[in-house]
Amino acid sequence: MADKVKIGVLISGRGSNMAALVYAAKYPDCPFEVVLVASNDPDAAGLAFAEAEGIATFSRSHKGMKRAEFDAIIDAELRKAGVEYVALAGYMRLLSAEFVTSWADRMINIHPSLLPKYKGLDTHARAIEAGDRFGGCSVHVVTPELDDGPVLGQLPVAILPGDTPDTLAARVLIAEHQLYSRVLADFVTRESRPEWLLEKVRALALGLPEATEKLSHGTPAFHIAGGKFFAYFSHDHHGDSITSVLVKTTGPEEQAMLIDADPDIYYKPPYLGPSGWVGMRLDGGDVDWAHVEERLTASWRMVAPKKLAAFF
Repeated sequence: MADKVKIGVLISGRGSNMAALVYAAKYPDCPFEVVLVASNDPDAAGLAFAEAEGIATFSRSHKGMKRAEFDAIIDAELRKAGVEYVALAGYMRLLSAEFVTSWADRMINIHPSLLPKYKGLDTHARAIEAGDRFGGCSVHVVTPELDDGPVLGQLPVAILPGDTPDTLAARVLIAEHQLYSRVLADFVTRESRPEWLLEKVRALALGLPEATEKLSHGTPAFHIAGGKFFAYFSHDHHGDSITSVLVKTTGPEEQAMLIDADPDIYYKPPYLGPSGWVGMRLDGGDVDWAHVEERLTASWRMVAPKKLAAFF
C-alpha cells in the first residue's frame, strides 16, 4: 500500500489509547503509523511503552512555562518528526489557540462521553447522576473551544444498575480502544475519498451567487439558476479512474496552455474537451483548494449574467 500517514500522539499518563493506536498501526492495511509520542510529563508511563515499541518519544514538563511557549516546543518536535496528523490520547493540558490553529483540521481527540453531553471532566459520574441509559465515547476534531469540534464517531456504552464512575469508565475505555483507530484511519484517508472531495467542490461551487446543483447524465453538476453549467464533478467517468472537477476555459487555447503547464493536474475531458472545458484532478493528494476555488469562480463568471457578475 502507499506510504502510511505519520501520526504524532500526545499523552500525559499511561497512554492506553496511544497503545491501541500503536497496535492498530501494526496491521499491514492500516493507513497510519505512529512516529512520535510526546508528553508534558517526563514520568508518563506511556513513554516507556512507546520506547519499547521502537517509537520516538519526547517529553518536557510544562511547569513554569507559558502555554503558547510550551506548545511551540511540542509543535517543533512534531514537525521535526514529519508528523502529518496529531492524536490526543489523554493529554491533560489545554492547548493554546496558536497550536490549535497550526494543526487545524489535522488534530483529533477522544473524549469519554457522547458529545455534546458532558464536555470537560467527571463525565461518567455526570452521566450516572443524570440517569442516562448510556455513557460512551466520542472522537472529535480539535477546535479552540473545549470538546466542541465536529464529532467524527461515537460508541454508546450501556450504564448498568449499580455502576460507579470507575466501573463505567472501565467499559468505556474498551470502547475507546475500538473506536479511536477506526475513526483515525477514516480521518487521515478522507481526502482521497470521492464523497469527501465532492463535498469540498460542492461547498465552493454553491458558495457562488445563485449557483445551484443538479445531476447531469448521472454526474453532480453546478449551474446558475435557470442558466448554463459552470462545473461538473467527475468520478471514474466511463471507467477512467479519475476524480476531478471540470470547469470552463476561454477556449481551446487556454485549455491547451493549462494542460501544457501542469499535466499532472489538468487534462482534456473526452466529452467536453473539444468545447474548451478542462479537467482538474483531485485524486493526486495535496489539492490546492484555493486554486480550485479560483478556477470555479472564473468558470462561473463565464456563464453568469453580466449584471450578476458585476456584483461579485
